[in-house]
Amino acid sequence: MPTARNARGIDIVAYNSGGSCFKGIQVKSLRKRNSVPMGGSLDNIGGDFWVIVNDVLEKPNSFVMLPSEVKENVHRGGRDGRVSYWLEPSSYDKEEYREAWNRIGRGDKEEK
Repeated sequence: MPTARNARGIDIVAYNSGGSCFKGIQVKSLRKRNSVPMGGSLDNIGGDFWVIVNDVLEKPNSFVMLPSEVKENVHRGGRDGRVSYWLEPSSYDKEEYREAWNRIGRGDKEEK
């Protein structure tokens, strides 16, 4: 079930057929293999999973990460007294995350 466009926080709410297992998924889509902008705070890194999709117009690639993995790999920068965070392609474009949909679960059989 998708949420409203550009809603803060969770973009997709997924649940198993029995309704006993819910997952909140944050989605970031990029036209190319670019960095993922995170803004000026890490407070928006939530949900159960993050799905980053790059090269969405030509040949989409999906990367499934845990919020903790996003936080561990985020880069911090600053300019003119303002802090900004982003996730470099080299931090999310890894085999362990690439098309790793199995990390999210398989319905009623998997409750993780």
